[in-house]
Amino acid sequence: MGWTKAYHGLRERLIKAALGIRSLLKVGAIGGLMAAVMVFPLVATGGLSAKAGVEAVDKLSAKLGDATPPQTTYVYASDGTTLLSQFYDEFRRNVPLDEVAPVMQQAIVSAEDSRFYQHHGVDYRGVARAMVANNSGGQVSQGASTLTMQYVRGALRSNAKTNEEVLAVTEQTPSRKLREMRLATSLEQRMTKKEILEAYLNQVYFGHRAYGIFAASYVYFSKSPDDLTLPQAAMLAGLVQAPSAYDPAATNTKDATKRRNWVIGRMAKLGYITHKEARDSTRTPIKLHLSHPSNACIDVGKKARRYGFFCDYVRHWWRTQPQFGKTPRDRENNLRRGGYTIITSIDPHAQKALQKNIDASESRDSRHALGAVALEPGTGRIKAMAVNRTFSLDQGGNGPSADPMAAARGMKGNYPNTVNALLGGGGVSGYQAGSTFKMFTMLAALEKGMPLSTDIYAPHQVATHYPVASGPASCGGQWCPSNASGAMTGNQTMWSGFGKSVNTYFAQLIERVGAARAVHMAERLGLKWHNQSDAFYASKKHANGWGAFTLGVADTTPLEMAGAYATVAAEGMYCEPTPVLKAIDQHGKEMAKAAPDCHRAVSKKVARAATDAARCPTGYGAARGSCGGWSTASSVYGQLGRPVAGKTGTTDSDRAAWFVGFTPQLAAAGFMSDPDNPFDPVGEGNSQKPISAVVAALKAGLKGQPVEKFTPPPYSMVH
Repeated sequence: MGWTKAYHGLRERLIKAALGIRSLLKVGAIGGLMAAVMVFPLVATGGLSAKAGVEAVDKLSAKLGDATPPQTTYVYASDGTTLLSQFYDEFRRNVPLDEVAPVMQQAIVSAEDSRFYQHHGVDYRGVARAMVANNSGGQVSQGASTLTMQYVRGALRSNAKTNEEVLAVTEQTPSRKLREMRLATSLEQRMTKKEILEAYLNQVYFGHRAYGIFAASYVYFSKSPDDLTLPQAAMLAGLVQAPSAYDPAATNTKDATKRRNWVIGRMAKLGYITHKEARDSTRTPIKLHLSHPSNACIDVGKKARRYGFFCDYVRHWWRTQPQFGKTPRDRENNLRRGGYTIITSIDPHAQKALQKNIDASESRDSRHALGAVALEPGTGRIKAMAVNRTFSLDQGGNGPSADPMAAARGMKGNYPNTVNALLGGGGVSGYQAGSTFKMFTMLAALEKGMPLSTDIYAPHQVATHYPVASGPASCGGQWCPSNASGAMTGNQTMWSGFGKSVNTYFAQLIERVGAARAVHMAERLGLKWHNQSDAFYASKKHANGWGAFTLGVADTTPLEMAGAYATVAAEGMYCEPTPVLKAIDQHGKEMAKAAPDCHRAVSKKVARAATDAARCPTGYGAARGSCGGWSTASSVYGQLGRPVAGKTGTTDSDRAAWFVGFTPQLAAAGFMSDPDNPFDPVGEGNSQKPISAVVAALKAGLKGQPVEKFTPPPYSMVH
């Protein structure tokens, strides 16, 4: 009954409007118009006889006034001002009407609905004129949709979720037009003209991937909508009717200028501007200052390129968070459409320093990846994440893959452009980390009750009971690793064995503690198994035979290793790496304040004991014992100038080089390896580059922070 009553009311108004303009029409035209008006409700009713379509639109229109079109999500660094990237399906950001220049408001009304402030949702005179024009011309030449009706149409489209709903709101039928009239009339009873104009300006498409007035001002003129001039506002208003046809950035400016000048003329006729202002404005040539908004970490500006891999990690993290949707797909959809403001944990100063160091250390034509990740102990917040690559889908300029088999198939390498998550978090297998894994064996031994002073004679090569299948070295079918230098031969403790990175000491230590304990310790500190081989050896059935684990034969990532060593720095508290401080929705509500996800992985005394031994490699020196006179990264303490611990790592034939360093306030892991071909050696001369990268990250990340010292372990852990 409600629909029928509405139709009859609209019909009566249309008849009156038609009779009101009869003096402008010939008798034949009046007859055609009157016939069209009289049968319009019948045509509309026939079109609405599809019950499913009616129900679909009714469901969508229930929250019409609350309709919010998709908005852009902005991702910032920890300072809240450094923009890293944006995520969007439609580049749009809602702004209140008082942040839109009055001349822009006047221009859009002049161009699209000159009687906007006189009608109540439907301009019956305009509808009548359009029906006459369309009837006389034999085709649709005028639409007669008011701003309110246009907003209704766009809002229904935004609310549509299913194919049925989309079809119901986009069908080109008289019933759809009448439905829009009814909803527009209803909407004007609930919203003010100001609210409708604001909603319309934030919703409408201006071409060139710009949705809403904020995006249009930014894309075409690189300014905010409150700074638009009269010629600029008129040009934007002119685009709405046919964005592609009038887009001055896509075609020549002739048509755009003609359309703009028409809008200016309408503004003068309606009294919004003087004739002199109109004359001066039409003489002004169109001058664009185009901006190209980045999307999903791609096509960012030069300064933001250093954040590409971190930005992508934010996206992967978001997909795992249940507060943003039921499924990973729902969560990413919300990221692209929800209009969030995301404040990440990344420190722009530490990131800049790390990227600068990496770019200076590694020649830009190298196939070897050099990168590092820094995070905060006790929170897991990622402070820096950089690599000598550009985050880009364009691999046209990349050379052939370093993997001979891949190169033979014509595959490109990952340098200089890639979107692979080389630093962790995106499904990349990772890289062997060498002697940095000795930390897990030492922690397991300390937890089992073995003191730091555990004395073991370390020959140059040692035969173990582990089968050869668990490692590359073979001595009669058993694993028998050797040291990198003859100077390591002799009695060693955990301090000196760790500081000098004595393989044969740790091969015997893992025998005493049990390989399964070391493997499980790594899992407790956040390591995951990235390939079938590692998962096989790490399983309960086989872990105790994986002696070579202590020398880092499993694949890992810098993100995982930074998290593992940060656990030691935090005195045994493991915190899941997190890239976000908080996320605020488009209404200003704080959706997520990323509280640290932490739990105790090892006891304080075990972590403090491991830290004491880890002070040896860096040249800082242990608090409770002797480091043995020399170490593998003795310059680190002098470079950083504050208490620091850590561990170097290299793999067989120098295929990868690592350094993981930490202070009480910050931990960082750096690596160098070939992501395409793990058998491609980095060379012994490059082993200092990960060390330099980590020092750069720590120094910049700790700048201005007080110097904190490590707490020495209790003597019960020493002897």
